[in-house]
This record gives sequence, structure tokens and C-alpha cells, in this order.
Amino acid sequence: MKLETKRLILRKPKRSDWKDVVEGIGDFDVCKNMVSVPYPYHRKDAENFIKFQIKQPEEKKPKNYNFFLELKSEKKVIGCLSVVKIDYFSGVGETGSWVNKKYWRKGYMTEAKITVNDFAFNKLNLRRLYSPVFTDNAASNATQQKMGYKLEGKMRKCVRSKATEKIHDENIYGLLKEDWKKIRPKLLIKNKKIFI
Repeated sequence: MKLETKRLILRKPKRSDWKDVVEGIGDFDVCKNMVSVPYPYHRKDAENFIKFQIKQPEEKKPKNYNFFLELKSEKKVIGCLSVVKIDYFSGVGETGSWVNKKYWRKGYMTEAKITVNDFAFNKLNLRRLYSPVFTDNAASNATQQKMGYKLEGKMRKCVRSKATEKIHDENIYGLLKEDWKKIRPKLLIKNKKIFI
């Protein structure tokens, strides 16, 4: 599965991506906001993650999609955006993401998330997406709200970051397909430089 935007190719991981993954996730400011990523993050960690993704069995209806964000201008992986734990019967999936710190505040996640939300709602026919975010991760909380996700609640002391060993509260954000249809045109207008 491959998706494309003006600046990005959203694709499956390749073994040769390990250096870009280590550079991106290996930054403490990135991995401290993730549950299962250790710090320091080594080549072996990246290779194992990529190998696991590549070895996923081909299914008619995959339960997980991990899109590596390849920046066209640099032919470099700068992040990942996932739709996982897909329940086709209920029409629900969980999203998660990271971006290399060097590429923060340039609109790449907005660009990718609009495209992946379209894919999830229109191609996978999901009716709801949700995103768990550490309560103290200001940037990710802001991104969810900007994309139209509604704060639905807080789970207290529910996860532990492998990088910091700190226990976190998580905010749970949800986005319904009908709400996405309303906010999507506004996002395209606000971000027209990215999409036109």
C-alpha cells in the first residue's frame, strides 16, 4: 500500500530505512512521548521493527497499516503514521505517529494525517478513529485538536514510556467520519500551500 501527497510518499518500510528511523526516533525529544521505544535507540532496534513490519502476513483486511513518511525532496524517511488495531466489524482504528525533530513545524504530519484519514474513512470504510496521547505532549495534543479529533477522556496513569520509565496519563481523542467530512475542507483551505 502506497499513498502520495505533494511532498510525501507514504509507504511500507524497507530494510534500508533503518538509518532514517534511528535518526528520527533516536532523538530523546521524539521517543520520550512514545510507549514502546527504548532510549537510546540503536540500529538493531530499527532493524527489528522494520523486519517485523515487512514480515506481516498479507491479509485481505490487514489490522495494521504503518506508513513511513518519505520526503520526496530528500528521498528520506522523516516519520511514521499508523492506523492499527483495526476492527472492521466495529469500524474503528487507532492512530499513532512520530516525526523526526528536524522536520517539526513544517506541516508534514498535517499533510500525512489528512491523507491517511481519507484512506481510513473512504478506503477502509472505518467510521471512527481514535488516538491516545500523553497528556504532557503539548504538540501531539494540539495536532489532534487541529485535525478535528475531540477529547473524549483521560486515562490516569495508564502507560509507561520505555524511554523514560515515567508513567503517564493519556488523553483519548476520537474522530467520527461525519465530523471528518465537515472539517476536511477547512483544513485544505488553511493548508492550501501544502496541497495546491
